[in-house]
Amino acid sequence: MSLAAETRRTAEEHPFLVTALRAGIVNYTAAARFLEVDGETDAIATALRRYAEELSAYETDSRDVRVRMESGIGSVDGDAESEALLAVGEAAFAPDGGDGDHTAIVAVGAVDAAALAAVLRRLSLEEIAPIAAGVGEGSLLVVVDRLAGANALRAVEDALAAVPTE
Repeated sequence: MSLAAETRRTAEEHPFLVTALRAGIVNYTAAARFLEVDGETDAIATALRRYAEELSAYETDSRDVRVRMESGIGSVDGDAESEALLAVGEAAFAPDGGDGDHTAIVAVGAVDAAALAAVLRRLSLEEIAPIAAGVGEGSLLVVVDRLAGANALRAVEDALAAVPTE
């Protein structure tokens, strides 16, 4: 495998680096030192620079959505699963008459897997750990701890205002 091909393969193992290359904000020498590729740092940096030139530019798109927060969400068992806002495997979440320990952030509109990925990245940056998340048919839902609800709402709104495009 050529040095250029090995550099690309190794860079692609770090999606944040590919995003930074697309955005044009990489110090190529520092990135070359970061990657575990056998070769001279200058040659690896050159391979990264050429790879970056071939990538599409980093762009974002604001999604047309309505975002709301619903408190009092709880885990439900199989009997109440038909009323669940979100069910993933054995876990299902539904309104619990205000007694639930969770909050649901619901976005309705132009949402898809890319929007969900952007939301999850943003929540991670805010150090908010989702309990469950899903997207389908124009709806995106993230379940978080009740106390994180307001911060999660702002994070979701911010993420959907700048979803990376491919």
